[in-house]
Amino acid sequence: MPLTEEVRPFSGNSRRPLVVIVGPTAVGKTEIAIRLAERLRGEIVSADSRLFYRGMDIGTAKPTLDERARVPHHLIDVADPDRVWNLAIFHQAARQAIAKVHAHRHLPLLVGGTGQYVHSVIEDWRVPAVKPDARLREALQAWAGEIGPHALHARLAVLDPPAASGIDYRNLRRTVRALEVIFRTGRRFSEQQQRGESPYRTLILGLSRPRPELYRRIDARIDAMLAGGLVEEVRTLLALGFDRDLPTFSAIGYREIIAFLDGEITLEQARALMERRTRQFVRRQANWFKPEDPNILWFIVGANTVDEMEQEISAWLKHQGLNETG
Repeated sequence: MPLTEEVRPFSGNSRRPLVVIVGPTAVGKTEIAIRLAERLRGEIVSADSRLFYRGMDIGTAKPTLDERARVPHHLIDVADPDRVWNLAIFHQAARQAIAKVHAHRHLPLLVGGTGQYVHSVIEDWRVPAVKPDARLREALQAWAGEIGPHALHARLAVLDPPAASGIDYRNLRRTVRALEVIFRTGRRFSEQQQRGESPYRTLILGLSRPRPELYRRIDARIDAMLAGGLVEEVRTLLALGFDRDLPTFSAIGYREIIAFLDGEITLEQARALMERRTRQFVRRQANWFKPEDPNILWFIVGANTVDEMEQEISAWLKHQGLNETG
């Protein structure tokens, strides 16, 4: 049952509704979210950190222009690759985008597989707004080059154990950022990531597939990316003058193709690395969205998934009093 113009809870100080759709890469979030948004007068707010950047379309499996024309999308193509969005920027932009959807009297659907970004919104993290320090960041990255990402992460664990426990040592960018904030402020990074009271009434829906099926979809997606022009996309971005060492190019797909273009590996080796790293990424995503999490209602993707999710959302809205008129 769609929202109507007379929905009362969209005025006043009551907490407003937010539907969150999560799940691993290649599970099918994009198409399912679009179909739900069409049925429920919704708008999609992306919580996928790879989709912010213009020109990075094929390697991120970004929704096509036709798909984006079906329902409004927010936080896609909002920055050039050299204007890196951090968590603090995303958090503020996502809050603004969700407020805009509510102002339209539509239902916001926060959709993505970047766990840290999703949780920052639904748990209202207080993210440190410390401006990047290019010289300090370069020094930390150089240090990581000398001692390795694992050893740098160990240094973070000494200074701030809670922050280190939430960061995978292979995610060098996040390790560096945490150390940068610590050195700039003199305070633990974890102490500055406090949680507030969520301004939303939130329904979290998770999508899953059997792991062998998901891996087949990942492999097929990578084949489609390569056939669809991923190599040329990366070559074009480099020709436009974007530095190959930009953090945005550390995304899976881009760093492998850059290595191929630099003659370090073959295209087949690049493809194999993309497959392996994507599967590793899927396993890390599961740390954020656990099957046993009581706050997530899980759906195994099948022929009737959209109908089932629509029914669940409509029932939730009715229970919350969000589709009563008058």
